[in-house]
Amino acid sequence: MALLNFRKRDVEETTGPLSAEVEAFMQGYSIEVMPRTAEKIEDFRELLPQGTRVYVAHIEGTPIEDMVGTAKRLAADGFEVMPHFPARIIKDEATLADWIARYQGEADVTSALLLAGGVTTPHGDYHSSMQLLETGLFDKAGFKRLHVAGHPEGNKDIDPDGSDKNVMDALRWKQDFSARTDAKMALATQFCFESGPVIEWADALAEAGFDIPIHIGVAGPAKLQTLIKFSIACGVGASLRVLQRRAKDVTKLLLPFEPDEFIADLAAHKAKNPDFNIEKLHFFPLGGIKTNAKWAINNGGSASVPANTPNA
Repeated sequence: MALLNFRKRDVEETTGPLSAEVEAFMQGYSIEVMPRTAEKIEDFRELLPQGTRVYVAHIEGTPIEDMVGTAKRLAADGFEVMPHFPARIIKDEATLADWIARYQGEADVTSALLLAGGVTTPHGDYHSSMQLLETGLFDKAGFKRLHVAGHPEGNKDIDPDGSDKNVMDALRWKQDFSARTDAKMALATQFCFESGPVIEWADALAEAGFDIPIHIGVAGPAKLQTLIKFSIACGVGASLRVLQRRAKDVTKLLLPFEPDEFIADLAAHKAKNPDFNIEKLHFFPLGGIKTNAKWAINNGGSASVPANTPNA
């Protein structure tokens, strides 16, 4: 049975309050899945727009066969697949080359998100995304898009003292690398909840000479308790104050937290400042893939029409 069975005009009729700025800003949004969450979805084409970039998160312990299988399925359905390559769980260059070959050979993958990964002790030779880039294997394989991590609120794993020195040094290296690779690069960030600090961070990078486009992380609709749990686990400290204020309002405590205000603020800022370097939205479906996709359908207008929605 179809997950969502409606025509294009039904999407328009069920769409909630929408500004032209939000609709434009949501064009080409991406979303993140894991093999175990993806297998619960009967048909992604009934949830996501045609050609949506779908990141496949590689959590420690997930077999590469499961990762490639998920990538193959998504690619066959017409989506752009961007698997994670977490440096700290990749044993050596031979393993990295094998993963690249599998993704390309079975799923025609030409995009990747390179990151250190959430593992404290590396499993092998690598501890950073820069080391993966330095191998030259992605360029040799002809990857067209390479994304790396961005941290609007810093990263205590890299800078325990909160100085952001190592984060900025890494960004400078990545900025330099972006001029040496034929692949398109972007910063894919952790999820955030407060627009002001994000705008300040993005503007500060631009003023410092960074021109790598930013794909800002957005937490999809979820229970407040769920978001607080993930925020603490992922080190999203500064944004916690938004959730904490929400938690103090008993009238909203049991309602799902939605990213409407965060996205609207960023969209309005971009509309007034066309050179604003946040290029795309990237959703973390913390409340579930279906929940996130349905929210996007109801709030994104033409940016979110599912791939298999009939025209009539």
